Amino acid sequence: MKYNPNEIEEKWQKYWAKNQTFAASNNSEKPKHYVLDMFPYPSGAGLHVGHPLGYIASDVYSRFKRHQGFNVLHPMGYDSFGLPAEQYAIQTGQRPEDTTRVNIDGGVDKEGKQIAGYRKQLDKIGFSFDWAREVRTSNPDYYKHTQWIFIQLFNSWYNKETNRAEDISTLTAIFEKEGNAEVNAVSDDNIQSFSSSEWKAFSADEQEKILLQYRLTYLAETEVNWCPGLGTVLANDEIVNGVSERGGYPVIRKKMTQWSMRISAYAERLLQGLNDIDWSESIKESQRNWIGKSVGAMVSFNVKNHDEVIDVFTTRPDTIFGVTFMTLAPEHDLVAKIVTADQKNAVDAYIEKTAKRSERERMADVKTISGVFTGAYAEHPFTKEPIPVWIGDYVLAGYGTGAVMAVPCGDERDYAFANFFKGQNGMPEIKNIFNKDISEAAFGAKEGFELIDSDFLNGLNYKTGTQKVIAELEAINQGSGKTNYRLRDAVFSRQRYWGEPFPVYYVNGLPKMIATEHLPIILPEVEKYLPTEDGLPPLGNATIWAWDTKNNEVVNTDLVDNFEIFPLELNTMPGWAGSSWYWMRYMDAHSEDRFASKEALAYWESVDLYIGGSEHATGHLLYSRFWNKFLKDKGFAPTEEPFKKLINQGMILGTSAFVYVSRENDKIRMISQSEYNRSLEESKSKFTDEEIGKFDEGDLEDFSEGLLSGQIPFAIVQRIHVDVSLVNSSNELNIDSFKNHPLYSDYAKAEFITDDNGKYIVGREVEKMSKSKYNVVTPDDICAEYGADTLRLYEMFLGPLEQAKPWNTAGISGVFGFLKKLWRLYFDENNGLIVNNDEPTKHNLKSLHKTIKKVAEDIESFSFNTSVSQFMICVNELSTQNCHSRAILEPLAILVSPYAPHIAEELWSQLGNKDSISTVAFPVFDAKHLVETNKEYPVSFNGKMRFTIELPLDLTAAQIEEIIMKDERTLKQLDGRIPNKVIIVPGKIINLVG
Repeated sequence: MKYNPNEIEEKWQKYWAKNQTFAASNNSEKPKHYVLDMFPYPSGAGLHVGHPLGYIASDVYSRFKRHQGFNVLHPMGYDSFGLPAEQYAIQTGQRPEDTTRVNIDGGVDKEGKQIAGYRKQLDKIGFSFDWAREVRTSNPDYYKHTQWIFIQLFNSWYNKETNRAEDISTLTAIFEKEGNAEVNAVSDDNIQSFSSSEWKAFSADEQEKILLQYRLTYLAETEVNWCPGLGTVLANDEIVNGVSERGGYPVIRKKMTQWSMRISAYAERLLQGLNDIDWSESIKESQRNWIGKSVGAMVSFNVKNHDEVIDVFTTRPDTIFGVTFMTLAPEHDLVAKIVTADQKNAVDAYIEKTAKRSERERMADVKTISGVFTGAYAEHPFTKEPIPVWIGDYVLAGYGTGAVMAVPCGDERDYAFANFFKGQNGMPEIKNIFNKDISEAAFGAKEGFELIDSDFLNGLNYKTGTQKVIAELEAINQGSGKTNYRLRDAVFSRQRYWGEPFPVYYVNGLPKMIATEHLPIILPEVEKYLPTEDGLPPLGNATIWAWDTKNNEVVNTDLVDNFEIFPLELNTMPGWAGSSWYWMRYMDAHSEDRFASKEALAYWESVDLYIGGSEHATGHLLYSRFWNKFLKDKGFAPTEEPFKKLINQGMILGTSAFVYVSRENDKIRMISQSEYNRSLEESKSKFTDEEIGKFDEGDLEDFSEGLLSGQIPFAIVQRIHVDVSLVNSSNELNIDSFKNHPLYSDYAKAEFITDDNGKYIVGREVEKMSKSKYNVVTPDDICAEYGADTLRLYEMFLGPLEQAKPWNTAGISGVFGFLKKLWRLYFDENNGLIVNNDEPTKHNLKSLHKTIKKVAEDIESFSFNTSVSQFMICVNELSTQNCHSRAILEPLAILVSPYAPHIAEELWSQLGNKDSISTVAFPVFDAKHLVETNKEYPVSFNGKMRFTIELPLDLTAAQIEEIIMKDERTLKQLDGRIPNKVIIVPGKIINLVG
C-alpha cells in the first residue's frame, strides 16, 4: 500500500468538516484553552508559503492541547474592511464587498482573474479551525457590535478617582450637584470651570459641547496624516518614509475635525498591564516606548505683549534657569497668534514646507536642523527675562504640549539648534547652569553636577532641585508636578468608503447616537468610491444616507429637514475598529443581541496563546488592550488583558531569481550570472563609486558605450527579477518558458549567453517574499505535489519559529521522503498493513519515549523545528530496528498528529481505530525506558582503543576485569603477555597497560 498524500488529505479534510471534529464547546467539563492567530486581511493575491507559518505553529499547539485533554478554541475569520479593497474597487470599478467575498471564498472576479480564495487555501493545509465561528468584520452582523461598542465609548468618561470608565450619566449627575470644579477626569485641556447652577442654565447644545470634552470618544480638530492621493487620513503605521504604505502617495499634516478615542486615559494601565502578561521583552519594550511615560513638571510661560500662555511639559524642571529659547511645533495653535509681521512670511513658508513631512519622518531625522524665529518672546516665570520663541519641526504638536523649553547646556538637540542659529536674530548665547564644561557638547546627565547661576537652586542636584522648583512654580501658580505620556488619543475617522459606518447623525452640528436597538446601520451603496467633488468623504456620494428620527430608519438624503430627518456621519471607522475586539466575538459568534453572551465570556475569559507578526507590536496590540480594558470597566469583558501569551513568528523570506540583460544598440543579450559577476569585478576599476551606484539605480545616461569588459558592455547591463517558477532547483532558467512568458515579451528575441554546459544559471538573493519580486511560492503548489503534511512539517523544520528564514523548495523533498519512510513502518507496498502485536524491545521503547519527551517539551517551548528532527531520528531508529510493533507505532501516530494530521489520521484508522485521532490522549513519558542498564565500554591497550564491549552497568571492577581477560579479542591483543596494570573505572574506561 503506497503513501498517497492527496487522496488521504482530501479524505480527512472532508471527514473533519462533516463531523465538525474541531468544534469547541462553550460548556465543557474539560479545561479550556484558547489559541488565536492574528486576524488576516483577505487579499486577492491569496496566501504564499510565508503566510501559514504562524497558523501551522498555532495549529500544532492546538492539536497538542486537545491530545492533553483540553477543550480548545482555535477560530479563524477575516479582517475584511480596509483600504486595499477600496483602492482595488476604484481601479477596476468593482464593488469592495464583491472583491472581498471572492478573495475569501474564491472564484472569478470582474476582470476575469481566477482567485484561489483564502478559505480553500486554508482548508488544503488541514488546520483544526472551528469554522462554525468564522467572522468577517465587513458583515453587518459583525459590525453591528462594533457600532455598539463605539456607542458605549461615546456614553462613557474616565474617572481618575475610581481609575475606570463610567457611564456619562454619573458625570452629569456630578455637574447637576456641584459643577465641574472638583471633577477628576481625563478630559480636554483648559476646560472652563462652572458651578451647578451654571450647568443647569446651559442650553442642551451647550451641555453637549461640554460633555464632548469628557467623552471617551469625541469630535475634535486634530492634526492628522492626510493622504490626498488616497483621499483619507492614515495612521502612523500606514506611512513608510513619508509616503503611504499603500500606493506610495505623499502624506501631509493638516487639521481636520475627526472622531478620536481617549486611549490616553488608559496609558498607565496599559503600561502596568505589561507586567502581568507573557510577551517577549522586545514587544513589551516597544509598547513601553510608545506609551512613553515621563515624570516631570508642567510649566506656564506667559507670552510678552499677549494674553497667551505657552504650557511646556519638561522632565528636567531643575534646569529652568538654563532656558535660552523656546520652540513650538509648526502646527501649534499659538504660532499664528504670536508671530510678528516681519517674521510672518518666513514662518508661513516654513509651516508649508514641514506639512509635507510625516511625524515619523520628523522624529527619525535627527541630523537635519531647521527652524524659524517667530519674532515673539515669552517671559521666564522667575526672572521675567524675555525668551525668544522659535518654531522647529523636531517638536511635534501631538507630543506633550507641542512646545519645549530649550536648555542647550543640558540637551544635545537644543545645543545643536542653538549653535546652528548662533548669531542670528532671536538666538541668544547659551546659558550654562552646570558646574561642568559645555564648550564641546551639552551635559545631559542627571547626576554628578551642582546647579550654578540658578538663583534659589544653586548648589542643588537633580532630585532636590526638581522638588524645590516644582514647589516654587506651584507657589506662583505657574506650574505643577506632572506625569506625562507620549501616547496620544487615537484618531478614529477615515475619509473612505469601505469601513464600518458610524451610528451617528448630526443635530445642529452636534453628534447624536442612534439607539442600539436600531443597529446595524448598514453601509449604503454608492456609485463612486472617491471623495465628492467638493471634498466630502465617499459616503457623500450616497443618495440614501440620512436618519429619520421618527421612523428610526435610513432614508434619502434629499429628505433632510433638520427637524425629524438629519444627516448621517460621512466618515467611516478605521481598519483597527473591527480587529480591536474580534477575539471576544469568536467566543460566541452567532449571538444576535450582544457581542458575546456572559456565559461564553466567563468560560473562555481571554486568549491563552496569540500568534502573529511583530509588525503589530504597537498599533493593533495597544488598541486591543485599550478596548478590552474599557469593556472590562463597563462589566462586559471578564479580564483586564486580552492575550495572556504572545508569540511573534519570524518571516519566511523568498529566494529571488535574476537574469542579466545587456543592451548594445538594438541587440539584447542575456548574460549568465558567472559572466555578469566576472564582468562586474573587471569593470569596477573603470568607474567611480558614484558611477557604480548609478548602475544599481539603472541610471545609464551618462556612460560611454565604448567602456567594455571583454565583449560585454558592462555599462549597459541590468539585473531584473525573473519569476521563480521558471527556475529549477539547480538554478537553471527554462529559456523557452522565459521567452514565452507575457512578463518578458520584450526579451523574446534575446540572445542567451550560457555556460559551457549550455545552461543559463540565474542569480539568487534572499529577499522579502513578494509578488513584485516574482519570488512567491504558493502553498497550493506544494500541497498538490507533496501534500499538506509535507508543507506543515517543512515550515516547522525551517528553523526557530521567531526567526526569519529563507524558503528553499529544494528542501521539501527530504521531508516528503521522511513521511514515506514513516508510512513504511506501517505498510508494505505489496502486502498492506504490516503492524504486529509483538512485544516491543527495549530499544524500541527507548526510541519512542525519547521522542515522547522531546516532542512534548518542544511544543510547550515552541521549538517546533527540533521536534521534526526528533521524528526523523525516531523513524530512522525504528526502521533500523525493523520495528512494526503496535505498542510503538500506535503512540507514534499520536505524536506525529499535531504536525502531520492527515497521515496520522489515516494510520490511526488503518490500525483499526474508529474515531478521530485528534482527541486521543497524548502518550505519557516513562523515564525508566531511558535509564541505561548497559554501557558500551571502549577497551584500550596502552591508551589505544582496540575494540568495544557492552556490559551491564552494575558490574564491579573485579567482575569487569574477569570478563575482559577472558575475551578472545583481549587474548589476541596480549598474545601471551600479562599486562602490568589493568585500569578499570566502572561506567567509564577499561585500559590495559604493558
